[in-house]
Amino acid sequence: MLVLGIESSCDETAAAIVENGRTIVSNVISTSVAEQALYGGVVPEIASRRHAEFISATVQKAFSDAQLTPADLDAVAVTFAPGLIGAVLVGVSFAKGLAYSANKPLVGVHHLRGHIAALYLTHPDLKPPFLCLVASGGHSHIVQVEDYTRFHVLGRTVDDAAGEAFDKVARTLGLPYPGGPSVANAAKTGNPHAYRLPVPHVEGKYNVSFSGLKTAVLNAVNQAQMKGEPISVPDMAASFQERIDSILADKLLLAAQDTGAKTICLAGGVAANGRLRALLNEGAQKLGARLCLPRTALCGDNGAMIAAQGYYEYQAGNRAGLDLNGLPTLPIDYQ
Repeated sequence: MLVLGIESSCDETAAAIVENGRTIVSNVISTSVAEQALYGGVVPEIASRRHAEFISATVQKAFSDAQLTPADLDAVAVTFAPGLIGAVLVGVSFAKGLAYSANKPLVGVHHLRGHIAALYLTHPDLKPPFLCLVASGGHSHIVQVEDYTRFHVLGRTVDDAAGEAFDKVARTLGLPYPGGPSVANAAKTGNPHAYRLPVPHVEGKYNVSFSGLKTAVLNAVNQAQMKGEPISVPDMAASFQERIDSILADKLLLAAQDTGAKTICLAGGVAANGRLRALLNEGAQKLGARLCLPRTALCGDNGAMIAAQGYYEYQAGNRAGLDLNGLPTLPIDYQ
């Protein structure tokens, strides 16, 4: 079964064709990240305009690379929530038009479910149930994946998401956008114990909070500037990365221990962070659990993950009509 996946929830315009939810046939990404970097973050209006400019050529290239046509498809899947609403609507509108013109079923896909589905493309033998940390620019969730379309949230951020915190700390340290890669790169030569950063307290056993951690970095930088003292960017980057990655890893591993999960996974843009991967690998070995990580190329937003989840939504009987609308927010465990 061939499914076209379309993703446009943030600043990547992406399209991919996936076979049976596991095999990538083509995968194309057009991004406005270089333009967004000029402003230190995503400008929703600019992202929406670039999606409108890029989407037709991006989808056409996905078909060209796969040497297929719309007639060869079994379904069209598209991210409909959550995300920047103007950006989401570009993908939804295009997908509805394509599905209608090609007379193919339309499937709406939740963006976070798509990130989890990226794991199926990396690990063809992976099947639910398993425990997954989904960490990205807008989300940080610990999710029990009960089945391909059934999810239960154990914990989440109560304020900033992990990726958002990386972006804001990068800006504070004068590092380029996107913050995740730039902080990780700066941290390579830094001392992770140079600066003592707090572990924010939060209600909820598996919940996390990063607003206070981000503020602690900002305050440390401001105080140093007022005193005329230097801040070591590599040391602060390493200290921040160590703290935020340790919080995420500890919460996921605690949830795995409490639930008895035998398979734990990581997904989302922050899943590309090497230190977080190392901490989880070490923790999983101690628990005797299997750790599944997505290929780095599939950590960020892409169409393949949407096509993969679209396959399982289709198999579960989930279809969308031409009245499908984009939504800025929606829980991953919606019914």
